[in-house]
Amino acid sequence: MPSLPQEGVIQGPCPLDLNTELPYQSTMKRKVRKKKKKGTITANVAGTKFEIVRLVIDEMGFMKTPDEDETSNLIWCDSAVQQEKISELQNYQRINHFPGMGEICRKDFLARNMTKMIKSRPLDYTFVPRTWIFPAEYTQFQNYVKELKKKRKQKTFIVKPANGAMGHGISLIRNGDKLPSQDHLIVQEYIEKPFLMEGYKFDLRIYILVTSCDPLKIFLYHDGLVRMGTEKYIPPNESNLTQLYMHLTNYSVNKHNERFERDETENKGSKRSIRWFTEFLQANQHDVAKFWSDISELVVKTLIVAEPHVLHAYRMCRPGQPPGSESVCFEVLGFDILLDRKLKPWLLEINRAPSFGTDQKIDYDVKRGVLLNALKLLNIRTSDKRRNLAKQKAEAQRRLYGQNSIKRLLPGSSDWEQQRHQLERRKEELKERLAQVRKQISREEHENRHMGNYRRIYPPEDKALLEKYENLLAVAFQTFLSGRAASFQRELNNPLKRMKEEDILDLLEQCEIDDEKLMGKTTKTRGPKGRITHYVVKLFKNT
Repeated sequence: MPSLPQEGVIQGPCPLDLNTELPYQSTMKRKVRKKKKKGTITANVAGTKFEIVRLVIDEMGFMKTPDEDETSNLIWCDSAVQQEKISELQNYQRINHFPGMGEICRKDFLARNMTKMIKSRPLDYTFVPRTWIFPAEYTQFQNYVKELKKKRKQKTFIVKPANGAMGHGISLIRNGDKLPSQDHLIVQEYIEKPFLMEGYKFDLRIYILVTSCDPLKIFLYHDGLVRMGTEKYIPPNESNLTQLYMHLTNYSVNKHNERFERDETENKGSKRSIRWFTEFLQANQHDVAKFWSDISELVVKTLIVAEPHVLHAYRMCRPGQPPGSESVCFEVLGFDILLDRKLKPWLLEINRAPSFGTDQKIDYDVKRGVLLNALKLLNIRTSDKRRNLAKQKAEAQRRLYGQNSIKRLLPGSSDWEQQRHQLERRKEELKERLAQVRKQISREEHENRHMGNYRRIYPPEDKALLEKYENLLAVAFQTFLSGRAASFQRELNNPLKRMKEEDILDLLEQCEIDDEKLMGKTTKTRGPKGRITHYVVKLFKNT
């Protein structure tokens, strides 16, 4: 299997640090840290600088633990965590980052992985601006510029540091010859015809919650932030390329402009809510349902690109986890999306550590909802730790005494013994899968009751859309595996992964029928639900 890059914390001073702002003062009272009680959900928030995270922890009724406590139910960190930390977590714990998510959150990694998917499925990945990674693709970029000159066309390109953030080092160019060939840069075609609001360019900060990678589960928050430029937009020309307040929508850039408007009403100012924006679209006869559908599809397709990397890294961190285990990782991502004049969404970048600064009321209102609804969806329970310890003890006893384990087949066993052994193995596999499916049903029932302003966008309820996404997932895994990791590939192709509870029960009943026949017992007549076609049974005999 391909190895994943180490994901560390970006260090060094940041001149546009959000800590320099005065936070919006909420009316919520901070709770005094109390003594830890039995049956209390605990949270370690030593790794965050954002006050809103602590306030939401208090609102949820969680108990904040000392900074050095590594046993908390919930651990929140602003920056990516090392894979070793995820490996050390107990099954009852939750941490707010997945390993491997950097494959779409670093600009250069995102561009590289998107390029691979575009080659395989060009019609499905039309929401990414044409991109080159320097220095590796410097020559390809120069050839593209030469072709444009031959056709007497001129385009604008936006140049970004490969691992930059908060708008640092971004510039616009029209002459590609001036670019240095050896610098680590991302060069993209600039979208020159954006959708404007009151004459200003803007982008959308969409919040996404991933609660599991095994299986993949994605939720979209139906609100967010509209972040506007602070100078009226004019298409790029030679004289205005340096006017970044016009061309860039980054809040970290525009907040320094004296024209930045901090207005506390949702329909004014340089930062507004997506809830208000959808009302604006509706009032202007735009198709709001299509807008959300397009956004959802962009998000799912992007996370499909990341899924093989994330799943592989997660399995490496959590080897031997039993089927149906709760994910110890979750992640709140910030997708930055630009709309063109036809309201088509374009992916700009993805933030795995989106700012939860609250220097304005709109920030507080939106981000509080994002965090509070996310924690409710996670369903962290006081019993998780106790059950985990009991399960560990039971598993240790089973390993020690060999309880409930299938006896090993001895050399020279008869055909009858081999058939019985095969049946036992099949029944154990089916029972494990049945338990996994029932846990999944229980989780979905909780999610349906506690989604709040989130909506599940993967897996979707639409069967045709689900089939389309599963086909894209197969392509993503094929690209990732490239003929390696045969056992991983077999698991992904296991037909049990696609079966529902009633299908597995049918298979188990058929196993009982086959077992009775082998034992010479008279089999009772089964109803239609107990019968299953011969080719399915044969399929499982061969897995």
